[in-house]
Amino acid sequence: MSKQKMGMRIGESIFSVGYLLFDLVAGILFLINGSTNLHLLYGIMTLLLGFGDAFHLVPRVVKNIKGNSAKVKWWMNLGLAITSITMTVFYIILFYIWKTISGDQDIAGIVVVSIWGTALVRIIICLLPQNDWFNDGNKKLSLCRNVVFAVMGSVEVILFLSLGGAYGITMAVCILFSFAFYIPVTMFAKENPKIGMLMIPKTVMYIVMISLGLSMLG
Repeated sequence: MSKQKMGMRIGESIFSVGYLLFDLVAGILFLINGSTNLHLLYGIMTLLLGFGDAFHLVPRVVKNIKGNSAKVKWWMNLGLAITSITMTVFYIILFYIWKTISGDQDIAGIVVVSIWGTALVRIIICLLPQNDWFNDGNKKLSLCRNVVFAVMGSVEVILFLSLGGAYGITMAVCILFSFAFYIPVTMFAKENPKIGMLMIPKTVMYIVMISLGLSMLG
C-alpha cells in the first residue's frame, strides 16, 4: 500500500473518530445544559446519530488501520443496516424539532402522515431479509428504500425553508446536501468504493446541523 493511500486512510479514520467524539460531547451538552424540550430532542437525536454511525464507522476505522477481513466486512455490513434505520429515526426527531421551533402545533395531517408514513415504510423495507445486507445487497430494495427516504427528506427541506432566516435556510441546505451525498454511496459504493468518500461531506452536513442546535444553548 502506498504512503499516500495509507495517509488518506489514517486521515479518514481521524475524521471519523473526531466526528463520533463530537456527537457524544454535543449530545451530553444538550442533555446536561439544555432546559427545554428542544434541547432534549436535539440531545436524543445527536446521541442516536452517533450511536448508529458508530456501528459502521468503527469497523471502517479498523479496516483502514489493520486491513480488511471477513469479520470486519460483516460488522461494516451490519453497521450499514443499523445506520439505515437510525438515520430514519433521526429525521423523525428532526421533524419534531422543526415543529417545536415553528410553534405549529396544528400542522396539516398530510405532513405528519408523509413523515411517519415514509419513515415506517423505509424501516420495514430495511428489515426485509431480501436486502441481503451481509453479501452483495439488493439493488431493487436499495432503490425503493432510498426513494422513500428522499421523499421524507424533501418534505423536511420544505418545512425548514418555511422557517426562513439563517437557521431554517442553513438546515434545509444541510438536509438537501446530506441526501445528495448519501444516496450515491448507498446505491453504488459496493461497486465503486471511491464513491464512499462522499460520506465525509455528508458527515460534515450533520456536524453543521448539530452545531446549529448547539448555538441555541447560549
